[in-house]
Amino acid sequence: MGESSNGREEVQAFYGPNLGYIVELYEQYVEDPESVDAETRQYFDEHGAPEASAPVAPAASFDLEKVVAATRLVNDIRALGHKAADIYPLKDHPREHGLFAFDRYGLSEADLEQVPAHLLSEDVPKPGANALELVRHLLDVYTGTVAIELRHLDDMEEKRWIRRRIEQGALKAKYSKNEKIELFQRLAETELFESFLHKTYVGQKRFSIEGLDAMVPLLDAMVGGLISSGSEHINIGMAHRGRLNVLAHVLGKPYEMIFAEFQHAPNKELIPSEGSIGINFGWSGDVKYHLGLDRRVLEEKKEVRLNLANNPSHLEFVGSVVEGYTRAAQDDRSEKGMAVQHDDKAASILIHGDAAFPGQGIVAETLNMTNLQGYRTAGTVHVIANNTIGFTTDPSDSRSTRYASDIAKGYEIPVFHVNADDPEACVAVAKLCSEYRAKFHKDILVDLVGYRRYGHNEMDEPMNTNPVLYKAIKEHQSVRHVYADVLEAEGVMSKEDKATIEQSIEDRLKSARDLVPAEEEDADIVLPEAVHKGFPFVETGVERDVLQQLNDELLVWPQGFGVFHKLQKVLDRRRDAFADNGKVDWGHAETLAYASIISDGTPIRLSGQDSERGTFAQRNIMLNDVETGKKFSPLHHLSTANASFSVHNSPLSEGSVLGFEYGYNVFAQDTLVLWEAQYGDFANSAQVMFDQFISAGRAKWGQKSGLVMLLPHGYEGQGPEHSSARMERYLTLAGEKNWTVANLSTAAQYFHILRRQAKMLGTEQVRPMIIMTPKSLLRHPLAASSVDELSDNNFRPIIEQVGLGENPEQVERLVFCSGKMAIDLQEATMKSEESLDFLHIIRVEEIYPFPVREIRELISRYPNAKEIVWVQEEPKNMGAWTYIEPRLEAVTSNRLNVRYVGRRRRSSPAEGNPTAHKQEQARIIREAISRDAVSAAAGTSTYQKDRK
Repeated sequence: MGESSNGREEVQAFYGPNLGYIVELYEQYVEDPESVDAETRQYFDEHGAPEASAPVAPAASFDLEKVVAATRLVNDIRALGHKAADIYPLKDHPREHGLFAFDRYGLSEADLEQVPAHLLSEDVPKPGANALELVRHLLDVYTGTVAIELRHLDDMEEKRWIRRRIEQGALKAKYSKNEKIELFQRLAETELFESFLHKTYVGQKRFSIEGLDAMVPLLDAMVGGLISSGSEHINIGMAHRGRLNVLAHVLGKPYEMIFAEFQHAPNKELIPSEGSIGINFGWSGDVKYHLGLDRRVLEEKKEVRLNLANNPSHLEFVGSVVEGYTRAAQDDRSEKGMAVQHDDKAASILIHGDAAFPGQGIVAETLNMTNLQGYRTAGTVHVIANNTIGFTTDPSDSRSTRYASDIAKGYEIPVFHVNADDPEACVAVAKLCSEYRAKFHKDILVDLVGYRRYGHNEMDEPMNTNPVLYKAIKEHQSVRHVYADVLEAEGVMSKEDKATIEQSIEDRLKSARDLVPAEEEDADIVLPEAVHKGFPFVETGVERDVLQQLNDELLVWPQGFGVFHKLQKVLDRRRDAFADNGKVDWGHAETLAYASIISDGTPIRLSGQDSERGTFAQRNIMLNDVETGKKFSPLHHLSTANASFSVHNSPLSEGSVLGFEYGYNVFAQDTLVLWEAQYGDFANSAQVMFDQFISAGRAKWGQKSGLVMLLPHGYEGQGPEHSSARMERYLTLAGEKNWTVANLSTAAQYFHILRRQAKMLGTEQVRPMIIMTPKSLLRHPLAASSVDELSDNNFRPIIEQVGLGENPEQVERLVFCSGKMAIDLQEATMKSEESLDFLHIIRVEEIYPFPVREIRELISRYPNAKEIVWVQEEPKNMGAWTYIEPRLEAVTSNRLNVRYVGRRRRSSPAEGNPTAHKQEQARIIREAISRDAVSAAAGTSTYQKDRK
């Protein structure tokens, strides 16, 4: 803003299309001066508000105060028009029309007629329009059946782009006669499918879409727009409301398959022969409104994969899983270094419930990932399927915000509220959202406002709890009839045309029903042979010279790169591991495992709250220059690497991040994906993911995963928090070889089990793996391994303690243990001065699946053994004891007494006092290895010896 010839500030830029913008900037400046640029801030500092300082332009025939007032009116319509919009089909919410009464702004129609529209807006309804015409145009745009919220956006480019598109008519698109008839046909298919199910399968739940029927054409348009912008993978997540309709009409699941599921005769032969639809069958199955589908279609001369994720009734949790799918589809993992993301290759659509979106914390956790480097998916399109009720609960009892969508504002996501009874507006909004996502690669949200025709499910009577609402719903015509009336009034479609279209749909539904077998299928649950057999033996050792080369390269960083001096000393010690008597500690073994895995061509993705460094500073897999902070990982530069290695520090979230990594792995089954809890008990916050997805996804949906979960576990006297990773929970969920639960005692075992998991990826035998990773053992000399143990051995489900059990005839007690307890026992035996010929200690490294064959063979070698003792540091009602006791009993064929040594049953997992912890730990070890305990326990049953 330079000086004019008469010495006054040049303010001509304040006129024409920029005036409204300047007034808006001033309001922004008043609220936060730092939010505007320095030059504008200086001008406002010196001259105040535009209306107080800006001179009247030469030859102007209007009142500047009226121009400013009109500008505020225009800005308010844009910002607050949503409050007066017609977005509720039932007309049960008052519209705040009075907000824009002209007299509130000191204006009259005559005043507005005197102001040229181009002074207030860049986009005018027609050339030469005045402000009154502009205001009426904006009221039509902003208070119609679409309400727009943009005020919370900081990015002016985004805000102005959306405003220009909608003010230029993007939401008032003209449709041809054929397009309108096709849209009606889509609505008719949607509703008649539901009514056919309602009449044919009376009393069966389906969670119908009725009241939100326009969601189907909205999704059609959204998917089409995303494909046009380059997406080859479109991943959809939704709960059960409307799911069957989306499966049938958006994903193309044949009617006959859905009908077969209602008739409990899910015939796999009904899958189309061309194989374009992929449906995985689990052996135990799931209800039909939880099932997903994977479809490949040919669109615009390219193959596009549409995926609707399987989702249990935990509603919003699937959102993070779908984001993981999408990031996996976007990432190129074929080259060394970090995986390279391609934004346009894949996109997510998440369909939320109006009660669940503000009510479930996982939504905010997942939204928080939207712009994070390790988790962004370049813009998710969100749709709230808003039927204005949650189960039987009114919005006033389920949220504290005006709209169900309001939490999205904190993430600067544009919000469109659209009346579900205006299908043309719904399609227009969907197309605009697809454009926005393609241009800005950011999230956008559609709040599709409708109602729910029936109760929460079709057997529920909603009049019991919501009589006023459901009286209004019963009197309200469905959108099929509403839109048919519109088309008839426009002369687009006659009543006869409507009847013909509907009859054709009915005929198709009946024909599909006739294809379904009359009898139910055999309901036996049969475990697939590959799963039943479990992991085959695989070689996991790596030749010593290969390990040596990897180790050398892992200790090289760029010229001038400054590693923190204390860390450099730690890393330099890794060179000594390959010398005589050298040892590889836990973090070192892990790094070598990763290096060897990517050298084998398997990509790796590792994430967690501190995964670059490791919670206990044990990993340091990403280095930080002490001067510049620049990051460097030697794993990205290995000469032998044939795949990517990605490591990401995650947000402080367990549920969303674990769901994301699970989804990533399900989609990218060639990739070793690992999630690390900061402490093992933090996994509690992701329990839904373990319970509903990871443990049972294969059985329910045929959804394979090789995800690795690292849960730090171990009793170091630091109190009840962060001692226990709650192993018992994962063992309780264990069955049908659904996952591996391991509690390892050496670095070599960790090296081999990671390599075994990598080799299992992509096979029918693959399964997730939970490892109770250590804390104090990370640097414990007895947990470290020689290089030969990495090169010459493989993973062993059980390990015998060296130096014990060498005289089988003398062994009377077999002590079984795992993890840190094994190292504590080894340390104690090494210090013991009494003869331990009576004792042998066996470490159960892989607790589930239980190594029956190996343990049975071991026990048979000790004919004079009198008892088996299970030793653990967790309380008796926690840890592995409850799971392992009956298995030890069975494997001994009742020949030996099986008893427990450990902490008594407790409600809290550990003592809060370190002294009490040490005393209790010492007692456990003493009882486990003391010969005196043999006679004390002889002939006493497990139950009699239970310490109260």
